Amino acid sequence: MVDITHKTTTLRTAVAQAIVKVGSAETIKAVLDNTVPKGNVLEVSRTAGLFAVKNTSSVIPDCHPIPIEYTGIEFECLENAIKIEVTVKTIYKTGVEVEAMHGASIVALTMYDMLKPIDTNVEISTVKLIHKKGGKSDHKIKDSQSLKIAVIVCSDSVSSGKKEDKSGKVISEKLEKLGLSVSDYLVVSDDIQVIQANVQQLCDVKTNLIILTGGTGLSSKDITPEAITPFIERRILGVEEAIRSYGQQRTPFAMLSRSVVGFKDETLLMALPGSANGAAESIDAVFPAILHLFQLLNGFDHGK
Repeated sequence: MVDITHKTTTLRTAVAQAIVKVGSAETIKAVLDNTVPKGNVLEVSRTAGLFAVKNTSSVIPDCHPIPIEYTGIEFECLENAIKIEVTVKTIYKTGVEVEAMHGASIVALTMYDMLKPIDTNVEISTVKLIHKKGGKSDHKIKDSQSLKIAVIVCSDSVSSGKKEDKSGKVISEKLEKLGLSVSDYLVVSDDIQVIQANVQQLCDVKTNLIILTGGTGLSSKDITPEAITPFIERRILGVEEAIRSYGQQRTPFAMLSRSVVGFKDETLLMALPGSANGAAESIDAVFPAILHLFQLLNGFDHGK
């Protein structure tokens, strides 16, 4: 199965549709009057659909077992067809569109099985996804590609050439996958004045986002939070909590990180861990949703 351990848990919703066509209006009447020999078509097929949704991972190889927290199955009886709509919701790391489509398919197949003794022209038509919501696709922010972004690697060993930078490269790669580009990439020593000088220069040229990686631990050389905290006018504790919470689910050492996030004027500063894994997980934890902050700066509420 596809690895979804890097994904964040969000509310996921999917709506799928299937249509069962019949040979005559008499078949629809039999369904509504509950005179079909095999039983109540709507209720039996609804029950089959509920089972199908919950057991999708048992029959579709690449589907993950997930907690199904709501399934709604609605019918619309037309003159020569029955329209089926299945809504599925979960709060999890992956979507439920396959579960909704599987449910709609099984509802339709159950109807076919129950109606075929009285109608030889029954057919299943148009199984499709109508709507899905949840996950990163809901957080694409308009004009985010125009943001000016800088990455600063804070490390004595990297700046001296003793080690190769990994965390800064990981951050840049992840941002590029989100359609963002890094315009400035710097490597500096673990020195408060050096870090502050570089941050100030980037702020002076109206850089929208400055991501610093390294120096957020608890050793004597870890001074990145101390360097940028004096700049921050509006600290965003919720983002910091999200980063640590996401990391804590993957390693107990995440609680030792001192990630700091906040605004200096209209520049967002983010101090992230220096390990490649810690940096990658921090980006996964809050992007692309954090880009919504730049919409708020412009007085536009993306949620409305």
